[in-house]
Amino acid sequence: MKRQTQDTPIKPQEILKRQRDVLAFRMKKLSSKRSDFNSKTTALKEKIRKKYEEMKRALDEDLGITLSQLDIESEAVEKNIEEGIEKCYNLTQEIDQQLVELLTQLEKDQEKMAEMEERIKETLNTTDPELIRMDKFKNEQLLSLTLNLLLFIRSQVPVTKKLFQSYAQEVVLDTDSAHPKLVISPEGDSVSYTETWQEVAETTSRFDTTLNVISRKGFKDVRNYWEVQVAGKTYWELGLTYPNIPRNGKEEDCWLGRGTTSWCVEFFNGDYTAWHNGVPHELTHASGRTFQRIGIFSSSEGGLISFLGADTMTPLYSFCAGTFTDSLFQAVCPGHDNQGTNRRPLLICDASRSATIL
Repeated sequence: MKRQTQDTPIKPQEILKRQRDVLAFRMKKLSSKRSDFNSKTTALKEKIRKKYEEMKRALDEDLGITLSQLDIESEAVEKNIEEGIEKCYNLTQEIDQQLVELLTQLEKDQEKMAEMEERIKETLNTTDPELIRMDKFKNEQLLSLTLNLLLFIRSQVPVTKKLFQSYAQEVVLDTDSAHPKLVISPEGDSVSYTETWQEVAETTSRFDTTLNVISRKGFKDVRNYWEVQVAGKTYWELGLTYPNIPRNGKEEDCWLGRGTTSWCVEFFNGDYTAWHNGVPHELTHASGRTFQRIGIFSSSEGGLISFLGADTMTPLYSFCAGTFTDSLFQAVCPGHDNQGTNRRPLLICDASRSATIL
């Protein structure tokens, strides 16, 4: 058998086998990464669960102490009342005995009668129910401290709200990227739809087939969070995109989430759908629910993009891109007027502050 020389070409079968081995090794690494990620997520959930259990134990212990204090005070009052009742009862027994004796020796017992009247007077004075009073001032202070504790706890939950607010960044919409039927506020913090095709400068960055507008600046922050007010709207799309998302041409390519360059959540007539690479994910758990604000969190650690109902920090959907290959831009679509039901604008919110409910 002749040896294969250095110039002998490698057979196509061997090339494909080597490539298949490379892909098999990659699948093994991805599987290992998935197991490691799931393990770390489970550990994190367990740590958080234990912290909540510790908080519950601390609150239960404090509740036990508070209730025990009230029980001790109640027992003291009850004991005092019981002693008063017992004194009155014993004295009535003595009175009955004295009445029997007085029937036969009234004159002899005049002095004893005076003493008995004095004892009766003293007993009535010392057992006056009006003298038994609750310490209202102390109880009001206790109730106030309990209320303050409740308000403090409420101010710290959901914990994800406090965490994500620390990643908030300012978002300003880019008028040069807005579709001609979109009206951007002078501050760049709101967008609304109009039936009128506006006269705007033609730029390569402008969307001309879909009702999109993106942020003026992209970001490469490790973590980023922003919120949009969607109250009163029946149709919108929100998400993140790379700068190379198609701006014109085939309409489907320009929609958010329909290609590999963008991710979004769409809301239409009560139903939510998450989109990426043209694949829809119906969010049936959120169907029929309405939120005042929608929050979008992203982390370059693992390429995570999460969408939330920011009012209650309700998770809607999360994408995992693995890694981001370019800067990310905030992207919004206010949608058409939807038969007159979708005329309100989308408002970019100050995500570092909680919404004020009027």
